[in-house]
Amino acid sequence: MLPLLFWLAPVATLLALAFAWLFYQQMIRESEGNECMRRIAAHVRDGSRVYLARQYRLMGIVFVALFLLLVVLAFVLETHSRWLPAALVVGGVSSALAGFMGMHVATHAAGRTAQAATRSLAGAMQLAFRSGAVVGLVVVGIGLLNICGWFLLLRWLHPVPAGGDAALLVVVTTTLLTFGVGASLQALFARVAGGIFTKAADIGADIVGKIETGIPEDDPRNPAVIADNIGDNVGDVAGMGADLYESYTSSILATAALGAAALLGADDPGAQMAAVVAPMVIAGIGIVASIVGVYTVRTHERATQKELLQALARGTDLAAVLVIGGSALVIHALDLPNPWGIWGAVVAGMVTGLAIGRSTEYYTSSSHRPTRYIAGEANTGAATVIMAGIAVGMTSTAVPVFAVVVGIGAAFLFASGFNLGEVGMGLYGIGIAAVGMLTTLGITLASDAYGPIADNAGGNVEMCGLGVEIRQRTDALDALGNTTAATGKGFAIGSAALTALALLAAYIEVLRGALLEANILELPLPSADAVQTAEASLQQLVAFFDVTLLNPVVLLGVFLGATVSFVFSGLIIRAVGRAAGQMIEEVRRQIREIPGILSAQSEPDYARCVEIGTLAAQREMLLPAVLAVLTPVGVGLILGAAGVLGLLTGALATGFALAVFQSNAGGAWDNAKKYIEEGRFGGKGSDAHKAAVIGDTVGDPLKDTSGPSLNILIKLMSMVAIVMAAATLAWGLF
Repeated sequence: MLPLLFWLAPVATLLALAFAWLFYQQMIRESEGNECMRRIAAHVRDGSRVYLARQYRLMGIVFVALFLLLVVLAFVLETHSRWLPAALVVGGVSSALAGFMGMHVATHAAGRTAQAATRSLAGAMQLAFRSGAVVGLVVVGIGLLNICGWFLLLRWLHPVPAGGDAALLVVVTTTLLTFGVGASLQALFARVAGGIFTKAADIGADIVGKIETGIPEDDPRNPAVIADNIGDNVGDVAGMGADLYESYTSSILATAALGAAALLGADDPGAQMAAVVAPMVIAGIGIVASIVGVYTVRTHERATQKELLQALARGTDLAAVLVIGGSALVIHALDLPNPWGIWGAVVAGMVTGLAIGRSTEYYTSSSHRPTRYIAGEANTGAATVIMAGIAVGMTSTAVPVFAVVVGIGAAFLFASGFNLGEVGMGLYGIGIAAVGMLTTLGITLASDAYGPIADNAGGNVEMCGLGVEIRQRTDALDALGNTTAATGKGFAIGSAALTALALLAAYIEVLRGALLEANILELPLPSADAVQTAEASLQQLVAFFDVTLLNPVVLLGVFLGATVSFVFSGLIIRAVGRAAGQMIEEVRRQIREIPGILSAQSEPDYARCVEIGTLAAQREMLLPAVLAVLTPVGVGLILGAAGVLGLLTGALATGFALAVFQSNAGGAWDNAKKYIEEGRFGGKGSDAHKAAVIGDTVGDPLKDTSGPSLNILIKLMSMVAIVMAAATLAWGLF
């Protein structure tokens, strides 16, 4: 029987969507400014819609193909979970919907934020932040509503396996993970394609504009400037929204699966159900806490950068405190075993996220030594800037990795009651820690989405020539957005590490689920007794599949997983380079062939740059996506379950560190350039500034494309492996 507290989760989703609608209506009633501001906003909005329409058409073809493949697979394996193809499609469509709605809000909010900046800094900040809150609340509202709905549906429709109702919860929760595959695949496409588009436009605008012709950033004479602003929306809003939507749903789904398995043979049947619904209820508390936190974010007209950052921190910190208190009450009310230990795991996850965020801020903010060190190296040229950025990026991996190690260890020990033999509950603690880290996503994502809105608002002010004072206000908002964006990327990568580890454990439970259905499905699986399989401990299952470092198959998988992260990054960086090359040539051509652009007597052909970026993004994203999907399938069919576990382990360890390195190095290069632009080391136009622009250009694809995409890669491979678990058992060679 479902605990009464379960219904808090779906009610919270309705609250999230209601407040998102309220904030949207408040934003849309604001003025979009004069005719020039409306025209610029319309260019960006229309270009963003065209881009997403083309991407979704391509994604539609991919999802139809995967739907048919899963239908055939379900028929061949005679699985009773024949709604898996539908779950995959719904997951992808939901992720796409969250990304589209985020982009829609951001493109309407930027011009209105620019107009609000003509009146006051405080009003512009509140408008931009509450518009970002629409994105955050839509993501968590749609995500949790889908999870609750699918859980109720599958629990009602799925036939009861040989292990009874307890085994049913295992099968249902592992089946639910298919929903995450669709979300992960859509997130990968959104992140990779959006990153390629935005960085091609950004690099094209910087190289030709700042370095070759000496015109300012966001200057309307630059043909790539509209494409650059569009890229902020499709990459940093739609892409980030889909990315964190996938992390949010995956952490909840993986934890529910681990809870069902950990308490499969519990004396109290209600304990297993409580463990399954606990992450959903805690996520519901996070939604309510995020809404409260949004209302506390406000500032005054003469606020400094530090005070603006404190205003955002006030909202996120309050939300975190409310979640800590609320989750303690919920965990005890659900009567979970070792309630204080599980609550400790939630807190461990939140503290881990906080530590990663603070570390990212230290290594990427111009207020701290690492970024200023990079800026100082610009005095001796681009080569030393690049070397300094690489060094900072590499050393910056230590704190996030250490934080994750400590967080994982603490969550395991707390949830297991400091009993290393309680592996099932310990792994459940790691999953619940990932949920804890992402619980306040409603307000955390608001801070992330705020950045691109403020950035576009600044571009609107610059292109329409609204004056120095207004530009200073939008610059202050934009500088704050750079910090929140860098922190958000670190947060996303850290949450991916915990979620991927939970998914790694969930993969074992999916194998258990396949064995549970073995007798029903009459598959050639090595299971004589489904009930014994249901009652087997996690250690027995691991031993059954020979998952040890002494097994060479596992080591082969580890090496392959480590290599995939590097090859994947290389493909994406090369794709950005090719797309940027096309953009640079087009900007040069227009300046050369269209008379009057630099004298502002003729308007550039903005649409041509948008078209180049769009076509390049759609074309270049296919190969990295194919690599992510086919690698776990191929390894599973050749090396079997042990090889897949090695693959996922290698990809997780290497991908996490590589993602932190790329994101922090790129963020530090970017802010080092801005530090010089504020007047240090000669300021704009100096040799040091030109060197810093080159460093920023090198870092652009790292921090906004390949780095953030790696956190999706490690989760997507886990999800694909989970969906293919039955096929791996049936057809794997080892």
